[in-house]
Amino acid sequence: MTAASLKSVVESLLFVSEAPLTIDRLSAILEEHERSDIRKAVEDLQDEYNGAGRGVFLAEVAGGYQFRTRPENADYLRRLTRGKIAKFSQSSLETLAIIAYRQPITRAEIEYLRGVDSGGVVKNLLDKKLIRILGKKDIPGKPLIYGTTRDFLEVFNLKDLASLPTLKEIQELTGEDDLQCPLPLDEA
Repeated sequence: MTAASLKSVVESLLFVSEAPLTIDRLSAILEEHERSDIRKAVEDLQDEYNGAGRGVFLAEVAGGYQFRTRPENADYLRRLTRGKIAKFSQSSLETLAIIAYRQPITRAEIEYLRGVDSGGVVKNLLDKKLIRILGKKDIPGKPLIYGTTRDFLEVFNLKDLASLPTLKEIQELTGEDDLQCPLPLDEA
């Protein structure tokens, strides 16, 4: 198989995949090809699709690669998918942010930070597969600990958790210099 035909196969796999594909997964599917050739095909596709004038681009999200639409086309895409857009309540976003930045975290710690019961919100986020149960904390009562999922990274278009904005970046965006200071929680 030539490099051009390998690139065509990789492009097809990325196009039909519902979730981002990692180089490992592509290598497992295309076992007769070298990993370096597969990586080169992905990089070539990124160069082609990430150029100006294309409606889609090849993004690196959640540890893999996936075709995404251009953000500047969002208004037109909303017309097509009207009613299908995932909406989050303020409480869901607050809880999700707390989990993303503080994971692994227990429900009691989430409720301490929010100041309200968060059981329903946590269940909703579990149902949407944006968070998952990581295990049980080794303290009396053995509470469940939560963390984000790959779906969370996909929904918010993040390469990894390190891509989350820092407190300084958030302050620059909001223009507020006096955001709440961190609360004393068990950092263990």
